[in-house]
Amino acid sequence: MTAPTPPALLIAGHGTRDEAGAEAFRAFVRELGRRNPGLPVAGGFIELSPPPLGEAVTELVERGVRRFAAVPLMLVSAGHAKGDIPAALAREKERHPGISYTYGRPLGPHPSLLTVLERRLAQALDGTDWDRSGVTVLLVGRGSTDPDANAEVHKAARLLWEGRGYAGVEPAFVSLAAPDVPTGLDRCARLGARRIVVLPYFLFTGILPDRVREQTGAWAAEHPEVEVRSADVIGPEPELLDLVMERYAEAVKGDLRMNCDSCVYRVALPGFEGRVGLPQQPHFHPDDEGHDHGHHHGGHAHTHAH
Repeated sequence: MTAPTPPALLIAGHGTRDEAGAEAFRAFVRELGRRNPGLPVAGGFIELSPPPLGEAVTELVERGVRRFAAVPLMLVSAGHAKGDIPAALAREKERHPGISYTYGRPLGPHPSLLTVLERRLAQALDGTDWDRSGVTVLLVGRGSTDPDANAEVHKAARLLWEGRGYAGVEPAFVSLAAPDVPTGLDRCARLGARRIVVLPYFLFTGILPDRVREQTGAWAAEHPEVEVRSADVIGPEPELLDLVMERYAEAVKGDLRMNCDSCVYRVALPGFEGRVGLPQQPHFHPDDEGHDHGHHHGGHAHTHAH
């Protein structure tokens, strides 16, 4: 008896106005296909960059695919992963009758990503005599209007601190959430830090990681008493490639383990009570900083309106 053909893999990216960042995503998708020659792989963006996610779905359909697993190439479960991508996939199902899909979960925080982050820190410290016990790390995430997503960055910061011997790991955000980069650096200094490494919690290069580096440089110039270094983004490391395939396998098996305990679209969190149960529509954002989004669970869309 012939084994059933496994579902194809669809990678859903956020998108960026930075062409180098967009090409890094496209190269990552190509590498996934190269490493998995028997598996149809395609990838697209929900905004800002080509190809759009719908075009990637069409590519798979034209290759004869009728089943696929979609994995959001995102570190935290914010509005894009919770609402925009599921809404876009539902729309593609209407456009291509007969296809079916399962939806995976975002990537982080995950031990393999923490391993890469630690590697980036080691690279930033290379050539210095800094002992990590005297180094404070500022982990800078994208930032979201979704408190659940911001809490995941705090969790990643704590997990990065545990057992690695750094003086501390503080979280900050480059947009939409507090503390911002300068405020995060101020906090590190008030806590006594004199050696700081700013670590961007981003997969690839882009406008926002560049902004993190620029703001870090500006703050360092105004505070010569503190030594500050900038680390690189995560990048297309083998651990990231393996993690995507792990998320793919979870989606295929239906082992998603979505955490909804602190989702603003299901739970009336203080200050966000009005978002519970709002309907989601896929939409295009005019800038590269992200906005408020909705949520999708178990076949039911819980979303917002602008």
